Amino acid sequence: MSDCNHNCSSCASNCGERTEPQSLLKQHHVKANIGKVFGIVSGKGGVGKSMVTSQLAVTLRRMGYKVGVLDGDIMGPSIPKAFGIHEQASGTEDGMIPAVSSTGIQVMSTNLLLEHETDPVIWRGPVISGVAQQFWTDVIWDVDYLLIDMPPGTGDVTLSVFQSIPLNGVVMVTSPQELVSMVVEKTVNMANMMHVPMLGLVENMSYVLCPDCDKKIYLFGQGKTQEAAARHGLDVLAQMPIDPALAAVVDAGRIEDFQGNWLENVAKQLTK
Repeated sequence: MSDCNHNCSSCASNCGERTEPQSLLKQHHVKANIGKVFGIVSGKGGVGKSMVTSQLAVTLRRMGYKVGVLDGDIMGPSIPKAFGIHEQASGTEDGMIPAVSSTGIQVMSTNLLLEHETDPVIWRGPVISGVAQQFWTDVIWDVDYLLIDMPPGTGDVTLSVFQSIPLNGVVMVTSPQELVSMVVEKTVNMANMMHVPMLGLVENMSYVLCPDCDKKIYLFGQGKTQEAAARHGLDVLAQMPIDPALAAVVDAGRIEDFQGNWLENVAKQLTK
């Protein structure tokens, strides 16, 4: 057309110059070997998403799979601490090499790039999103399953990961409070809009197990997460209690020593 401004997104005409939207998906490193990729997401912070990611990685590793964790929470990286990894990441002229935990779980995180692991990450949004993508394109992974620990919410990094990394699905981590159930729906709706399969929900801090009688005490009430999941046709894949023993091993960097089996059903869902 004579008055064409070459911006097809604002034009309703169906002419020969119209171009289709280009995919934003990026290829992983040419020397990487990556099987399936799953994002672990949450609508808000403080629900235990990184702890669930770490424990799920441990569960998959115990099943005999090669597992990696991409710490996509660029501003608040906590995955290396859970695995007791404190050294800096290494690299060659070919690319970055992930750190490896005591049981063979591969990890890449911004904390492995800082001179001191307590240094703050004071970067703007585009830089943060770019780092998350580089952990996909520049790291030489060798895994059957790559878990991406997403930052909370529906911001830049989550959007960037959804658009640039070919996810096989995402698992939502939530807690039973009503506010969190409402926030869950926002993230579920985002996954639907981005055409990323939502595999189900993990409810953390569901209950406390009485040490004397083994009775489950539901501190925040019962059924709210199930109701939110049912509205979207999703399953609650696991309900995890508040367990001081788990918190202690995570703080000590020994998540691989914990023997809880709450996430076995989630791991089985990922391997189907």
